[in-house]
Amino acid sequence: MDATHQFTTAILIRKLESSFTLTSDERQALETLPMQITAIKEGQDIVRQGDRPSRSCLILSGFTCTYKMTGDGKRQIHNFQIPGDIPDLQSLHLKVLDNSLGTITPCSVGFITHEDLHKLCKRHYRIASAFWRETLIDGAVFREWMTSIGQREAYPRIAHLMCEMLERLRAVGLVNGYSCEFPITQSEIADALGITPVHVNRVVKAMRADGLIELKGERLNIPDWETLKKAGDFDPTYLHLESHQAAA
Repeated sequence: MDATHQFTTAILIRKLESSFTLTSDERQALETLPMQITAIKEGQDIVRQGDRPSRSCLILSGFTCTYKMTGDGKRQIHNFQIPGDIPDLQSLHLKVLDNSLGTITPCSVGFITHEDLHKLCKRHYRIASAFWRETLIDGAVFREWMTSIGQREAYPRIAHLMCEMLERLRAVGLVNGYSCEFPITQSEIADALGITPVHVNRVVKAMRADGLIELKGERLNIPDWETLKKAGDFDPTYLHLESHQAAA
């Protein structure tokens, strides 16, 4: 195993261990998992609705989103993905994709064949359980997003999303204090949360004026974490991170 491959699998191990403790044998199995690494430009589809893929992809760097298009060309984003996520893991068992996966920044992804994933899961049932857990957490995130879209006003909706992204990035070691990469555009926030880009712009300005966030380029800094959590009605339980469970 070369150093480059070990580096790429480290982000997957870190992600799984944010909610599931792995043994040394399980870590070694993940470190030797065959993977084809590919660079993909911003704004490109990795897989599309209706595809029948024979492999899944691990996000190694960059941000992606899962989404669907309506008949009149409107986009609904269902989730944002960060390094360590395998956003199309369900294609291991659901043969036809019912949504699309696209990049929102330049990305490096590792493609893993379904055959190799099936072999890994047969040899290491706890890793299969870890992958199952990841898909269940994806479902929990989707339920939380539905609650936001259906019941929260725009201000707490956006505050909640920012809290979620920071906590997910923290779980894979990509946060410095309360500062993290946040390359998600206002248009993408709008498509994710069911509001217009103009409304997103107004709310972001209000959050800045209230001292809750600082946005510099693609960097998000949160000066007052507890106040932002309160504004967003944010409870991280649905992310099922071991650090939060231990604290509880």
